[in-house]
Amino acid sequence: TKTISKCYVQVTGMTCASCVANIERNLRREDGIHSILVALMAGKAEVRYNPAVIHPSAIAELIRELGFGATVMENCGEGDGVLELVVRGMTCASCVHKIESTLMKTKGVLYCSVALATNKAHIKYDPEAVGPRDVIQVIKDLGFTTSLVKKDRSASHLDHKQEIRQWKRSFVVSFVFCIPVMGLMIYMMVMNSQPSDAHAHPNMSSEEREATHSSMVLDYQLLPGLSVMNFLSFLLCVPVQVFGGWHFYIQAYRALKHSTANMDVLVVLATSIAFLYSFVILLVAMAEKAKVNPVTFFDTPPMLFVFIALGRWLEHVAKGKTSEALARLISLQATEATIVTLGPDNVLLSEEQVDVELVQRGDIVKVVPGGKFPVDGRVIEGHSMVDESLITGEAMPVTKKPGSTVIAGSINQNGSLLISATHVGADTTLSQIVKLVEEAQTSKAPIQQFADKLSGYFVPFIVAVSVVTLLAWIIIGFVNFEIVEKYFLGYSESISSAEVVIRFAFQASITVLCIACPCSLGLA
Repeated sequence: TKTISKCYVQVTGMTCASCVANIERNLRREDGIHSILVALMAGKAEVRYNPAVIHPSAIAELIRELGFGATVMENCGEGDGVLELVVRGMTCASCVHKIESTLMKTKGVLYCSVALATNKAHIKYDPEAVGPRDVIQVIKDLGFTTSLVKKDRSASHLDHKQEIRQWKRSFVVSFVFCIPVMGLMIYMMVMNSQPSDAHAHPNMSSEEREATHSSMVLDYQLLPGLSVMNFLSFLLCVPVQVFGGWHFYIQAYRALKHSTANMDVLVVLATSIAFLYSFVILLVAMAEKAKVNPVTFFDTPPMLFVFIALGRWLEHVAKGKTSEALARLISLQATEATIVTLGPDNVLLSEEQVDVELVQRGDIVKVVPGGKFPVDGRVIEGHSMVDESLITGEAMPVTKKPGSTVIAGSINQNGSLLISATHVGADTTLSQIVKLVEEAQTSKAPIQQFADKLSGYFVPFIVAVSVVTLLAWIIIGFVNFEIVEKYFLGYSESISSAEVVIRFAFQASITVLCIACPCSLGLA
């Protein structure tokens, strides 16, 4: 039978469900990977793999290639204790061998690997039989100095502040430039809805002529073919395209590099095509010194970016809220513990401060008034009141006497207690709660998995549909020009019929792209 191992990878840079789908889909194809579950909120991927075929570091590299940040999380061997140590004083390979062979002989050590280059030792042990302090002692007895690899307790990976800032900025830039574009657009709509051809209506009232005239200001040509309206729209559109769309372009590029299409690809496609098409049409009109101003789409990109940047910003704020709850839970954990050695009749012989990670099962831990309980345990000596509201929610302190159980993270109030550790490290109630909250964020509702799958097919489908629209209208136009003539606004005899057809076809296909772009599926 093939052995299946499980590892966790910390993933950064995921923005939405299609990123998750992207990672899951690409990794499932790899040899040696059995299953993968990615948590968007906790930023974690749980991978079951065949260690004979692939290593966790290779898995992390695969995720990195997709354009995300990934690091293997070491402290996740379920049931086994895992210890990462920095060992100083090793000079050559025989030192390494000495440490490894001595540790492997130690009862309860399951696996041990020491790297000379990085001065690191990686040890798996059975917490029933041996503890981290015993392991450290063994290495010290061999004549080396050793210390724990410091863990990042700040939960910095749960911090969404930077993304929130980035999307807020993106939104504000787009929004500032979007308002005047919208104003111009609405103004033009209102003006154009009034009869504008003065020559056709000689009996127009002076008021109507006035209205027409004000609209003419925007239609006034700075250069032949370049109206004030189009020029202003172009000026307002450029900063949005560059600053507002910057993050979209980066994400879309990464996705395309791996021949996958996510929502960002759609956004970028729709806005870039609308922008470039409008720009080219303007150049053509200027080259032809056209009398009639061309229809441009400069209003599309700013408005799209506004909606989507707003969506992303709100999404990150919501993520930040959930992650904040997790970070708060994590911050409740004590960092140090006072371990005491007892003589006969529970006489205190000595006490020492150690890292919480070094507390072993069966250790006697002293908790002073006002201190946090570092681990779950049972009271051996002392009486006190304990505030357990963080776990149980009850406001009144609970009386503790010898024999009562205490919970890690709760606060000792008035008496000093000696407790015997029953659950340490990842087994404490608090660690389990943190783990449950992370897993609750990891597990996806079936409908969500379905939506992820769909969004993978959605993008290519939309692009295909808009291409079909383009071709269909070109064919219809050349076969039966009357249809196009009927729907194409601003048709004038000065433009050749072929150009009208192509313009109309482009308008139709860009419309398809732009409407499908901030699709409810992606935003939801």
